[in-house]
Amino acid sequence: MADMKTLWQTRYRQEPAVTLPDNPVLRTLMTHHSVRHYLPLPLPEGALEVGIAAASSAATSSNLQTWSVVVVEDAQTRARLAELSGGQKHIAVAPVFLAWVVDLSRLERIAQQSGLSAEALDFEETFLMATLDAGIAAQNAVVAFESMGLGTVYIGGLRNHPEEVAALLGLPPRCVAVVGLCVGQPDPGHQNGFKPRLGQDAVLHRERYNTADADAIADYDKRADAYQREQGLPSRRWSVTVSERMETLRGLGGRHVIRSVLNRLGFPLK
Repeated sequence: MADMKTLWQTRYRQEPAVTLPDNPVLRTLMTHHSVRHYLPLPLPEGALEVGIAAASSAATSSNLQTWSVVVVEDAQTRARLAELSGGQKHIAVAPVFLAWVVDLSRLERIAQQSGLSAEALDFEETFLMATLDAGIAAQNAVVAFESMGLGTVYIGGLRNHPEEVAALLGLPPRCVAVVGLCVGQPDPGHQNGFKPRLGQDAVLHRERYNTADADAIADYDKRADAYQREQGLPSRRWSVTVSERMETLRGLGGRHVIRSVLNRLGFPLK
């Protein structure tokens, strides 16, 4: 694996301004990329379990542990999830699909068994907290899987049809799958490069937020466009792409109704 300076240059396409620490964990994090092509092989024994153990080791607000994960290995179920997620074929190809669930159902059951009300579960803050916890846990799992040489890709399209996904996975009220994750052995013959990210001159703010980022974004447009062309993709400016994505409701892929869907799934969001 390359050293940290090389990995930094790959991620930002810029020279680091400081001397960088270097260790295996940092290298694993810096080499992350989305994997959408997988070999037809199962996960190594114990890999799934240790990945979930890493997720369980993540921080959780007030130790409420408001997430669950549904492991999907059945080929028919994965194929249906691929359809519900916008036709993303890699869901059907990867041997394991993980649906990360905001789970307030468990706390409600515990409260009911104790003879207590669960009023706090009805509020937006609790849902937001649980969503953050689920994302933090999922990212811990990603790092664990990638440290074992496995590939992953998040699936936001799982929110395209939340009610159908909930029914397919047998989720009770107060549960919703907020993001999916494909996991498997990467196919070395079909992998993309490392997509550059916004430079730290755009995302790193010291003491106070700085809105004077036009030059940083213009510079990133050039670097992101160079990556596009290297991958044989159409030339484009990142700033134009994201502006067009947010211009109308179409950019939300039908998810603009998510609040009413969450209400039906048992989240009042007061």
